[in-house]
Amino acid sequence: MGITIPLRKGEVISNNRLREKCGTRGGMRFSKRTNCLVLISDHTKGIYEDKWVGDIFHYTGMGLRGNQSLDFMANAILANSKSNGVEVHLFEVFEKGRYFYQGRVKLAGEPYQTYQTDIDGNMRIVWVFPLKILDGPPVYVPCEYLQHKEEHRKKQARKLSENELQERAAISSGTPGERQVITKVYERNQYVAEYAKRRAKGRCHEPYLETHHIIWLSRGGKDSIDNTVALCPNCHRKMHIVDDPEDIETLKRCIAEDLSSRCES
Repeated sequence: MGITIPLRKGEVISNNRLREKCGTRGGMRFSKRTNCLVLISDHTKGIYEDKWVGDIFHYTGMGLRGNQSLDFMANAILANSKSNGVEVHLFEVFEKGRYFYQGRVKLAGEPYQTYQTDIDGNMRIVWVFPLKILDGPPVYVPCEYLQHKEEHRKKQARKLSENELQERAAISSGTPGERQVITKVYERNQYVAEYAKRRAKGRCHEPYLETHHIIWLSRGGKDSIDNTVALCPNCHRKMHIVDDPEDIETLKRCIAEDLSSRCES
């Protein structure tokens, strides 16, 4: 039967309108009436680590606490969606109450297990479903949507203790999420920019560090603790402009020494 009210890819709808198409609650909403499973990846809550890698969306299954089961409710429906005739639709949420429609999806591979934290912050095993849009690539989203998501993640990370942070960083797959976005570029007034720099007299208003991947992500580097350092903006820019192999080796040694000292302590 499928979704009865037509939707365009990239359309943003409210939760009230979404209720007309499927169940009223949860991130995986199945409707027997329409024989549809609606998947919602809510990036404003930060409970699950869903991400795009190319044109494949890695979607975390149902279950807020403890290890997840592939036989549990909507997980089983999605796992068997190649043979059970259920239509699967994907929505993403970047702003509360606004559901961004990506389109119909299908399983692009076998579900796999990995580690994520549950709603209480405890480490557990989850099921992840690789999904692909049926008719073409995923819809580009505005760049500010991704910025909202990153800011939310940063706030969550700052609340963690060093041990909690290290634990979560250590279980990272190392494969960064990637997606196409729509961005607006501003032509800045260079007189204003130069005046602001001279007014500062070389001093920043507060200490500031940027994270840098020793082997760049664009070159296949991992998004992991053994490939990431914190640099001042000047050194960060130097690493990208000069790209000196000796500097790269120096950073690798620093990381190796730091990780070794932490293991010994």
